[in-house]
Amino acid sequence: MKIFGRWVLAILFIGLVAAGGWWWWKTDLQWRPKTITKNQAEITRILEGAGYVSPKLAGPKLYMISFRSCPDCIVFKKTYYPRLHAAQVDTRLIEIARADRNGVPKSTPVERATVAELWINRSWALSERWDNTPIDAWRAEGIPPADGDIARTAVVEAGRKMIADLVPLLKANGVTLAYPTLIWWDKAGNMRTFAWREGVKYDRVMQELAPGS
Repeated sequence: MKIFGRWVLAILFIGLVAAGGWWWWKTDLQWRPKTITKNQAEITRILEGAGYVSPKLAGPKLYMISFRSCPDCIVFKKTYYPRLHAAQVDTRLIEIARADRNGVPKSTPVERATVAELWINRSWALSERWDNTPIDAWRAEGIPPADGDIARTAVVEAGRKMIADLVPLLKANGVTLAYPTLIWWDKAGNMRTFAWREGVKYDRVMQELAPGS
């Protein structure tokens, strides 16, 4: 009986440890940013060559890959941008117009026009106006259409190619590109990343980029 009792206690102990480990992963570990250890130079080249817009602040660079109607991108901008900007983080926003899927458009003409304009003229003010206007109310007034314009269509396609190029580079680091995907460098110079997934929490990201905010 004593041996049986010890086995029961051992099983209970293992179960408690496993449960504790699962809870730690669920509430903390899975939300920690990852360090990119492969393809850093190529990823940097792609990000720096993209048509990002930014408020041109003096602090750390944070690249954010987004599309206009992405729900969590909208939440991140509204919730975390003010805190990041207060900490002088230079939010480098890369908006893309997603490629069609199985013949179904994943972007609109006004979205493609605005993305092309952002990539070409790099206006942070335009990105703010776009973000502050309801999606269905945005008419891209005064912005040349991308559809039917070879040069501007090429710019839209450059954004899509950027995504296609980044997907395998991030995957090699165990990261699945989603929207938003955030990439930055920590104080030690390590390239860090965090990509959206269901139930996402950005607390750890903010601790690194804007501690105490």
